Amino acid sequence: MEMTKIENLWLGLEGDNFSHSGLLYKRYSAEVLPDVFIALKAPEKLRCIAFRISVSFSFDENQWNKLKDIKIETLPDERDKTKKFLLILLLNKQHKDIFSTLCEDLIFGVSEVTTEQTLVEKLLERLSKWQSLFEKVGKQGLSDEAQRGLYGEIYFLRFFLNNTSDKNYCLKSWLGPEKSIQDFQYSNWAVEVKTTHGNNHQKIHIASERQLDDSIIEKIFLYHLSLDIRVGNGESLNFLIDKVSELLIDNTMAFNLFKLKLLESGYYETHRPLYEERGYTIRQENLYRVSGNFPRITENQIPIGVGDVRYSIVLSESEEWRINQETLLGEIQ
Repeated sequence: MEMTKIENLWLGLEGDNFSHSGLLYKRYSAEVLPDVFIALKAPEKLRCIAFRISVSFSFDENQWNKLKDIKIETLPDERDKTKKFLLILLLNKQHKDIFSTLCEDLIFGVSEVTTEQTLVEKLLERLSKWQSLFEKVGKQGLSDEAQRGLYGEIYFLRFFLNNTSDKNYCLKSWLGPEKSIQDFQYSNWAVEVKTTHGNNHQKIHIASERQLDDSIIEKIFLYHLSLDIRVGNGESLNFLIDKVSELLIDNTMAFNLFKLKLLESGYYETHRPLYEERGYTIRQENLYRVSGNFPRITENQIPIGVGDVRYSIVLSESEEWRINQETLLGEIQ
């Protein structure tokens, strides 16, 4: 995958020959309102992100040092005695790619903040989210089912990006990584993506009575991919992710949001070798408008006291609700 701006800034700093202790830093962007710097802490050359705040701003960094791979500390600004740096340092260099993505996300999150109080609040708000993402790294990659599900969602995302000019809109609508009710949702529409393979190409599983309930959201669409899976043949998950990255490379915000959502999905660069050989070929691609008597169970059909409803749909019985891609795009753009 392409390197982000922040990664390039760190590489530039690491290329400098310096032996002194302290902070080597460079401002991220003049367009970001707070004083945010990409930095290295010497002599260890630890990657960090630095926020310049007033010395008078009280901040107890010890209460936030709960992450095993990250440390928060403050450092005096030698050039301005009225200021200090609030640093977030990466202690485990194996997590460089994750740290880059999270720091870019943090910078975008505070880019228009005008008070130090709000800046620090937003920073701390994100740290708990970072904890769960770092914890996932130790796991042995995505299950076969999770890989298929992620492939289907990104396959639809690529289609959406190729047919819509607003890339940020596409990325913001992708809610699958957040375990939302539908995989894509924005305003009054939602798209649920389902992948099938093997002998049950036409049978899909619905996770709850709310997933296809158009009384909750006005327009719901079902996007079904029937896959053939073979080792060394077809398009791998890695290949698809790289192709989407290329579509986003000229839009820093959308590119970084994509990388963040991959992390939330459990996809980490360190696990790439696990996904390299398995290839996916599209056997069938089907689109349906979920409305009227479309075969489904909805919330108002469930007796009081019944919950956790899961059911299956045989798509061969749903032909009258089939639509084409142009119709879908007309409804969700």
